[in-house]
Amino acid sequence: MADNPCPPLAQLEAIVGAGRVFTDADSLEHYGRDWTRFYPPAPCAVVLPGSIEEVQAIVHLAAAENLAIVPSGGRTGLSAGGVATRGELVLALDRMNRIEDFNPVDRTVRCGAGVVTEQLQQFAADQGLFYPVDFASSGSSQIGGNISTNAGGIKVIRHGMTRDWVAGLKLVTGTGELLDLNRGLVKNNTGYDLRHLVIGAEGTLGVVVEATMQLDQAPKDLAVMVLGVPDMPALMRVLGAFREQLTLSAFEFFSEPALAKVVAHQGLPRPFETEAPYYALLEFEQSGEVDMDAAMAVFEDCVGEGWVLDGTISQSLTQAENLWRLREDISETITPWTPYKNDISTVISKVPDFLDEVEAVVNAAYPDFEIIWFGHIGDGNVHLNILKPEGLDIDLFREQCGEVSKLVFDIVQRYGGSVSAEHGVGLLKKDYLQYSRSPAEIEIMRQIKRAFDPQGIMNPGKIFDL
Repeated sequence: MADNPCPPLAQLEAIVGAGRVFTDADSLEHYGRDWTRFYPPAPCAVVLPGSIEEVQAIVHLAAAENLAIVPSGGRTGLSAGGVATRGELVLALDRMNRIEDFNPVDRTVRCGAGVVTEQLQQFAADQGLFYPVDFASSGSSQIGGNISTNAGGIKVIRHGMTRDWVAGLKLVTGTGELLDLNRGLVKNNTGYDLRHLVIGAEGTLGVVVEATMQLDQAPKDLAVMVLGVPDMPALMRVLGAFREQLTLSAFEFFSEPALAKVVAHQGLPRPFETEAPYYALLEFEQSGEVDMDAAMAVFEDCVGEGWVLDGTISQSLTQAENLWRLREDISETITPWTPYKNDISTVISKVPDFLDEVEAVVNAAYPDFEIIWFGHIGDGNVHLNILKPEGLDIDLFREQCGEVSKLVFDIVQRYGGSVSAEHGVGLLKKDYLQYSRSPAEIEIMRQIKRAFDPQGIMNPGKIFDL
């Protein structure tokens, strides 16, 4: 990557039209960063294309000028994968937000990269179908960004990651070439599936401009339970007990400090009077009274075993939504504290011992820092958030957190886990990639990037350095 200035703005405007290229300070700040706050944005300009052809033209121009591009979706990332820090051109895909070519037989729909997740969810619901990938940022995250980070969220235990719902995608590579990958096929054993290389590549191989997304049958009436539990091992016992009797669509957890912050700042009531160290939130379909009876029986058994201290179950859609907000509003609520995030995972069977070790290290290392735990514990993924104390210099805070992260990642490595279960690597986790990937794997990834992006202009410096 070269740190060249942007090409003449007139050339960009000739591609996208007047009023769609921005260099003012507010736009550079808005489009040049994601939800992380550790890296100040410093793009040279922001451009908003409205078509695949315009994206190709921008990439051709950038390649000719040796100018780096940072693709920008909903800017809800949590690993600084969408931050432009070195004078890059931000290519924001907000205008490419059309949903087209719905096929009720195949249950597929073609989406522009700028389609917002909630927009696709609502479209699916209007057809009597369901798009199951869901998370707190569904109201602002975009499909292209979801694909680029292989977004997971709260339904992974039942429905998998974004990867599982991408039937095909179109990518503009670093040379401006358009690749049409898989084309919606269910079966396609014709060599390497390049689609899956692009999913989770964080924009380092090119710009995702369009995707054919798979939809699913709509779920039946959903019930939500919130349970207070005494410790993390109890969480896993509760998970095992409920999975034996019910098909869960979600199993989440959060800590008392997380709940306290959400209740205080979002105006939500506590789920019940009993205060517990941790809380489990689970969701399941009610196909009849038998499911509710089974849920209540398991609840009583868990109380009898001492795994559950108290609990509540939704009696209406509004109550279910409010219970979900106790979990889903955590990230937004703690953002003002500039949290240092560790998004780690291991296989589900190892989670109890894994969490015991991680929690012990964290508590010993951060006796004066506020720790917020939450995550998708049903699929082995937990989010560890350390809140920055007021008045502490952000660089010093990041340095202190980074030192302890190495201790946490040593545990992750021993358990064969991931240092970034769903948020991606970006800039925030780049220095720790070797804890989850071997040198041979990293070198192969570099070679793949060179094949897609020989000049290294696509989101350079993210995941690894060339």
